[in-house]
Amino acid sequence: MEDSETIAFEFAPVGLIYSENRCIKKCNTLFAEMFGYSRAELTDASLSILYPSSEEFSRIGQIGAQKMMGTGRYRDERIMRRQDGELFWCRVRGQSLDAAEPFARAVWSFADISEDRPITDMSVRERQVATLMVEGKTSKEIARVLEISPRTVDIHRARLMKKLGVRNSLELVAHISGIPL
Repeated sequence: MEDSETIAFEFAPVGLIYSENRCIKKCNTLFAEMFGYSRAELTDASLSILYPSSEEFSRIGQIGAQKMMGTGRYRDERIMRRQDGELFWCRVRGQSLDAAEPFARAVWSFADISEDRPITDMSVRERQVATLMVEGKTSKEIARVLEISPRTVDIHRARLMKKLGVRNSLELVAHISGIPL
């Protein structure tokens, strides 16, 4: 008979992984299915294969390391990539086993929220701006995080509004978030 910890990990209603230095050491079946890989393909794989680009892997890693220092906790909602290249929105939560070295050993949960959040053809920068807008960041805050000017953030926001056919930032965030207005 399996112990309760194994059962909890294997049958959790979200994808779970244990990682070391941003490499997957163990994942549950739901995680593998969510990303379209076998568990064997994911074992010892870099988490970078799950990101839309290597730039996003690096940027989110830098942000995550900063946020996890001290508390060891991290959370966000971001666009991820399945093995077949399909992009989807994912809710990510993490807990480091050592807050001083956040990525050395950590446990992560992943929930596919794509049913509630539509994906639109966005550039890397538009995805970054959209993700930070959903987090409630202002243009100035987004500009600081992405190291671009607030005016450039506004240009990306305007492009997103046009692509999604919305009239203002509130509608844009609601559309990206999947929240009905």
